[in-house]
Amino acid sequence: MSYLDSGWGHAPGGLRKLLYINWPLVLLLGAVCAIGVLMLYSIAGGNAATWAAPQGRRVLAGMAGMLVMALIPIGFWRGLSVLTYAICLGLLVMAEFMGEVRMGAQRWLDLGPVQIQPSEMAKIGLVMILAVYYDWLPARRVSHPFWVLVPVALIVAPTLLILAQPNLGTALITVMIGAAVMFAAGVHWLYFATVIGGVSGAVWAVLASRGTDWQLIHDYQFRRIDTFLDPSNDPLGAGYNITQAKIALGSGGWTGRGFMQGTQSRLNFLPEKHTDFIFNTLAEEFGFLGSAALLLLYLLILGFCLATALTNRDRYSALLTIGIATSFFLLFAVNMLMVTGFAPVVGVPLPLVSWGGSSMIVLLLSFGLIQSAHVHKVR
Repeated sequence: MSYLDSGWGHAPGGLRKLLYINWPLVLLLGAVCAIGVLMLYSIAGGNAATWAAPQGRRVLAGMAGMLVMALIPIGFWRGLSVLTYAICLGLLVMAEFMGEVRMGAQRWLDLGPVQIQPSEMAKIGLVMILAVYYDWLPARRVSHPFWVLVPVALIVAPTLLILAQPNLGTALITVMIGAAVMFAAGVHWLYFATVIGGVSGAVWAVLASRGTDWQLIHDYQFRRIDTFLDPSNDPLGAGYNITQAKIALGSGGWTGRGFMQGTQSRLNFLPEKHTDFIFNTLAEEFGFLGSAALLLLYLLILGFCLATALTNRDRYSALLTIGIATSFFLLFAVNMLMVTGFAPVVGVPLPLVSWGGSSMIVLLLSFGLIQSAHVHKVR
């Protein structure tokens, strides 16, 4: 039964909504954001104006937006799902033709006072439309081939636009988020087994296409694969980033060198130290214990999200929460695997910690959707 059909009388009203906000989740998110601001302060050598202060302002704006969204009934956000997805697709198309090029990728849109990365918004828009689709679709039709093709098309559309930027890492994450929502909705496992088999064949085709006229990915992406397999082959070239990242990880030991004492970051050996490789800076300064503490905070956030999804009887709210939680999990999992050498470097930032504008705000606002689902669930 949809939440819209359940009646508003079961949901908290007025100031009572503040009592139903998942405050432990708010505190955990605030703690992770504070770690990010602290690390940006350290990386800048104690200069707050460089990265820490702007990031702090974004955190406050994002947290405020999250709490405001939490107080708005989930039915309102459900009604905006299709429009949100359409806007996200439109922004991706705009980025293709009008986007700002940085480091060889056309991923950003300059909208005057703000610059946004539409791919970050597209992941949330995709979760919203898949959740509303499966909330509308009768359970007996979920695994019917025709009704499976509809969400597949919804996933493929933004994925292709993101690939064109090019942004392989975000495109893969987008596909996995969509697949997670479909699986949670009850789509039969044989579909996923078929896709995994197809992906295996596609990987073989990509590797076989290297150096041919029909090469399927860019040269720099092949170099990332080579670097992942053996960084020592080119320690001063393509393997430099991951080599320095591993040095930073190892030099931290158990307890770290101390706050603002990391030599890899302070002496600029560590690349992209304020974005993709900020986890290595934290590991160098606070060691294994500090790294484990951050991972624990991430897992607690994920646990609270899954708990609220499993206890929510509204199908849209549960699928929305699962989709956003999956997006959050993939972000920190891929980044940590990437910067520790267990996955190719694909340019995925560490959520709520790395320097970033649109990614930080969009992620916190997406947690506002989770809070809205939690506050307004039937009790």
